[in-house]
Amino acid sequence: MISFLQDSFPLAIAFGATGGPERKTDIVPLATGFEARNARWSDSRRRYDAGSGIRSVDDLRQVVSLFEKARGRLVGFRFRDPLDHSSALSGTTISNADQVVGVGDGAQTRFRLTKTYGGGGQAYIREIRLPQADSVTVAVGGVPQQTGSHVSIDPQTGELVFAEAPPDGAQITAGFRFDVPVRFDTDHLEISITHFRAGDIPSIPLVEIRLD
Repeated sequence: MISFLQDSFPLAIAFGATGGPERKTDIVPLATGFEARNARWSDSRRRYDAGSGIRSVDDLRQVVSLFEKARGRLVGFRFRDPLDHSSALSGTTISNADQVVGVGDGAQTRFRLTKTYGGGGQAYIREIRLPQADSVTVAVGGVPQQTGSHVSIDPQTGELVFAEAPPDGAQITAGFRFDVPVRFDTDHLEISITHFRAGDIPSIPLVEIRLD
């Protein structure tokens, strides 16, 4: 049994979902009245409830179909975050200058796509594993690269793969749209068509997973 499907959660439903990033922080009160804080996770983890995106009985059927194919919580799949699915922080049109993803050394040909939040020493760099391949645009030293010939996307890892190693010191930048790897966070979908028509929307919990 595979552990991940390339199937996408229905986009129309995903764009009505609620949720976002979660972090795990320990807060310890001190005798002085202040507190000590410690981050237990180095990366954020996203959670969603797609029930709020359901608009019709056909939407329910699509979710049930994916739920069965994924065997409930067993197998992951792609999910488009309604707010954060683009390399452009402002939500504007993507460009090949959106994100710095590496610097050439004359030998390395593979580079992981990343998205940086904030600036300076406290910036958070998030690895992107599920780019939408046909959306990726790349530049080396400010020079656009032809995707498919000069550079391609590894479908297994989501990495940029260059036909020739970028020259030493050349900054590699990219723009892209991307999905989040998730799984259902339940083995039981509680769905009633009667309740749905009366306005009772089912809960469809999803949680981000880490890909190998």
